[in-house]
Amino acid sequence: MAHPNQLATAASALLSSAFDDLGVRLHSSEEGGGGTLRVWSGSADAIELVVFDDSDLDWITDVVPLAPVGSGVWSVRTPLLRPGARYGIRVAGPQGAGNTFNPRTLLTDPYSRGLVSGGLGDWRSAVVDGSFDWGGVSKPAVPMDRTVIYEGHLKGLSKRHPDVPPALHGTYAGLAHPAMIDHFHTLGVTSIELLPVQAFASEPRLLQHGLSNYWGYNTLNFFTPHAPYATEASRREGPEAVLREFKGMVRLLHEAGLEVILDVVYNHTAEEGIGGPRTSLRGIDNGSYYRQTDDGVYVDVTGCGNALDTSTPAAARLVLDSLRYWAQEVQIDGFRFDLAVTLGRDEEHRFTPDHPLLQAILSDPALADVKCIAEPWDVGMGGWQTGNFGEGWHEWNDRYRDRVRNFWLSDVDYSRRASTAPVGAGGFATRLAGSSNTFSESRGPLASVNFITAHDGFTLRDLVSYDVKHNLGNGEQNRDGADTNRSFNHGAEGPTSDERILETRRRAMRNLLGTLLLSAGVPMLTAGDEFGRTQRGNNNAYCHDSPLTWLDWEHAPWQEDLQAHVQRLIRLRQENPALRPIRFARLDEHTPSASVMQWYDAGGETMSIEAWNSPAHRTLQYLATSTPEIEELNRILLVVHGDEKTADVTLPVVEDVAGYLELWSSAHERPADDGVLFAPGDVMSLPATSLRLFRVV
Repeated sequence: MAHPNQLATAASALLSSAFDDLGVRLHSSEEGGGGTLRVWSGSADAIELVVFDDSDLDWITDVVPLAPVGSGVWSVRTPLLRPGARYGIRVAGPQGAGNTFNPRTLLTDPYSRGLVSGGLGDWRSAVVDGSFDWGGVSKPAVPMDRTVIYEGHLKGLSKRHPDVPPALHGTYAGLAHPAMIDHFHTLGVTSIELLPVQAFASEPRLLQHGLSNYWGYNTLNFFTPHAPYATEASRREGPEAVLREFKGMVRLLHEAGLEVILDVVYNHTAEEGIGGPRTSLRGIDNGSYYRQTDDGVYVDVTGCGNALDTSTPAAARLVLDSLRYWAQEVQIDGFRFDLAVTLGRDEEHRFTPDHPLLQAILSDPALADVKCIAEPWDVGMGGWQTGNFGEGWHEWNDRYRDRVRNFWLSDVDYSRRASTAPVGAGGFATRLAGSSNTFSESRGPLASVNFITAHDGFTLRDLVSYDVKHNLGNGEQNRDGADTNRSFNHGAEGPTSDERILETRRRAMRNLLGTLLLSAGVPMLTAGDEFGRTQRGNNNAYCHDSPLTWLDWEHAPWQEDLQAHVQRLIRLRQENPALRPIRFARLDEHTPSASVMQWYDAGGETMSIEAWNSPAHRTLQYLATSTPEIEELNRILLVVHGDEKTADVTLPVVEDVAGYLELWSSAHERPADDGVLFAPGDVMSLPATSLRLFRVV
């Protein structure tokens, strides 16, 4: 672990004024017009600006040298840098371990706000003005306890929507179309989390197989929106119009009360390993921007060929400046950091939650109103850090995902084979209640971003329909993608006409969705899971830009029923603060905005220590009572039955409880309109593997 003095020094260097105003800054007519380009390179001997014709990207119109101005910064002011100008840079420097300078290689400006392509792997930076009328629209600022995240792919969400005009299919404008907004509102989600929309490229090996990088986790530039997601009209007009369409999307979503969260990839770039495409950072200062040994061998903790070295002030500041830009200039509400552990590694490649960059992200005034969500792992040594990011961070909770999948799927599969479940309900209950064994008391349950599925892995429908992955279409002989999925096909691999199996699968999906949306923490729903979309067993569809991954909006009746369940569950979550505590309750203490939980067994008795982990006890009840701080007192009862045998359950007799009004049951194919009122002590029959939610009256 780095010494505190070292961390303080690194933090000071990260915020140094030497890194201010990198990239192109346009000057007003009063200032004489034109623009100034500033580029940082700690080892360069010379840098030159190369300006291209507006329409012919092979025609160099001017070459202008930059002058060193101190602290590794090179600068030039020229009237050539006007809105719309196409440009690149060339950088010369010393040879030797860690250096890869080549004065003949054309590079993009890492801080450019626009990119244009002259062909495959051939890029130019573009100067954009970036002015935009926000019309007084502000960020929705959804409280974290009311946040319901909807993770989806920008193109895939609207590509096939019948009510979105064809010209807008799969575009920024298409995502903000009223038909899409109506779906988000009907569903009840609050925050749209988009897979990467910063400019990215497909890896050469994929292109050789006739595939492409659909997900976008291969970033070209940290400041530029991905142009292919813009409408054809905007693309023809150029980078300025692309950025304007992106901002227009954000404004319309904000007008509708919806937040926009970006999945950002700062852990590596599209330059891959040494010998890969050379587009920007590698040619500007390879030794400062990428993690490597003293002899220039890359330290790849991402599995993608390179890792951004955020232990250097230049690389860390590049990330921070990018976040500031998207949060302020584009009004983004939050960020999900892909392989966030990489960002928190020090100069010895060890993770520390006190890393200057991680702390700067939380303390920067420009980022004060954004949600920061970490994917708390990478593939390097010590790369699994769930629960360790510290206060201010929210984290994808893979422990939650695995335990919930186990309880409803693999445990049930095991029970069919062995006539007994492998474990009881104790571990599941801990996740249901906010994962207090993973997140500290000071961080509380909202540190946990709960998910059952994500873009990476099986869809919900495939999770209950396949025992193993089916990724042959990826061109890697089914070697890619996770082998351990904790899935269960319920008796047939993939599609089946057996109604018994289909019914069991549908109930399993309702159990999983019910658990997700009724758990303490922040729920994340994967787009399409609300109506049971399938990828035909492919659990790593990153390379398929096709109907396999685009959402299908034509639904069978059972899919409409499933969506109705999701709508009901999200509404019940918003209506019942006991389901969304902000803090963990303390024993025998009054903790504001917590939920005090009382746990009971199937007989309505207080759960015994022996029963928690006994495979014979797969049924539990918990009574959650809110401790009002802002909202009124609220009490709910959730009954969980994790066994395929029916069970009789006695509702607990509790002081001040007059009855239990049923709000929702996973046993129903479609949510019931009128709930039944039960009295304490009533015995009710629970069907196989099911959930029931009650409000205490």
